[in-house]
Amino acid sequence: MSKTDTTAAEARKGKDIQAIPWDRLSCTRDKYRENRLKQYKNYESLSFSHEALDKVSMQVEKANNFYDFQFNTRLVKSTILHFQLRNLLWATSKHDVYLMQNYSLMHWSALQKRSKEVLNVAKPMVPTLKYSSSLAQPLSRVQISTMSVKENLLVAGGFHGELICKYLNRAGVAFSTKLTAEDALTNAVDIFVDSSGSKRVVTGNNDAQVRVFDALNFAYVNRFHFPWSVNNTSTSPDGKLTAVLGDSVDCLVVDSQSGKVVSNLKGHLDYSFSSAWHPNGQILATGNQDMTCRLWDIRKTSQSLAILKGRMGAIRAIKFTSDGRFMAMAEPADFVHIFDTESGYEHGQEIDLFGEIAGISFSPDTEALFVGVADRTYGSVMEFNRRQHNHYLQALF
Repeated sequence: MSKTDTTAAEARKGKDIQAIPWDRLSCTRDKYRENRLKQYKNYESLSFSHEALDKVSMQVEKANNFYDFQFNTRLVKSTILHFQLRNLLWATSKHDVYLMQNYSLMHWSALQKRSKEVLNVAKPMVPTLKYSSSLAQPLSRVQISTMSVKENLLVAGGFHGELICKYLNRAGVAFSTKLTAEDALTNAVDIFVDSSGSKRVVTGNNDAQVRVFDALNFAYVNRFHFPWSVNNTSTSPDGKLTAVLGDSVDCLVVDSQSGKVVSNLKGHLDYSFSSAWHPNGQILATGNQDMTCRLWDIRKTSQSLAILKGRMGAIRAIKFTSDGRFMAMAEPADFVHIFDTESGYEHGQEIDLFGEIAGISFSPDTEALFVGVADRTYGSVMEFNRRQHNHYLQALF
């Protein structure tokens, strides 16, 4: 184990979870936190009243520990490309994490505490899938702006409108292409199963289009146009509805097959960059540069159910556990918030760290939460493990 790594046992004995040597610095951790909260400037595209939002935001009791600190490693370092896009870390199991480190797609084994490069996107990539669509084209020197991993398929978007699809158990790249002629940044990629049971890849770009591909042969299935740059999409568990968010205060819910607008969610005060569906398919969470996450009951969308506010900045990533018990949301830096959905989101946990947040991901079995920290010195992957005694208490009563 590296000297710069931190274990749960060391943290319990007082070591900083990020191995920041506060005793050698001119400032205490508390003082640095206080200064940072005062000095941090949230990036906003529109002007709005923070005081008005404070009044309507839910009061959350934050002194909970749903996920305990387990391990922090600097042997791999998350990096970010675009300051508004923070979906660059994904866990496929409680032992396997995929993240971007500059031009390298890295795999971190939380079990073996080892990293390895899975793909170097600076080098030429030639699509290997023989029957893939005629859209396929070789790429190189791609700057990865966003990614998504589901089971064995990894999909990544690029700064100049690229799309890369890779099977994790096969060498090389299955499919790659340039989505747009005008270098329109790929802001969002997602993998979902539609209502007929077919696996799909969906992209959202700065050219205001959402494109849907068949995940088997990467042929075009659909293309939808919107009035603004698309920053994020997420599809409901049954595959029937897709949330489309972008450079607008409104969030749209569209029919996944036709692209027709089903609901227009009004309430946010700035542009949105993240969303996630509760596994029950009834609650949609949307994250915005107005520093809030709004929860919507998809059956009654005239107003949001609740408003959850961050401490310092925009809500740039949102994830639910697969059992629906917890929701996590990440600010651009320093704070990840976890909410107990069974408490009506009124009970929370605040993870307090220093550095830009490249991505957050629960493991599919809900046992682990991983956080990618992007920082020149303290860049790392952080692991938190779900507290087990909750289960025992539930079993007793």
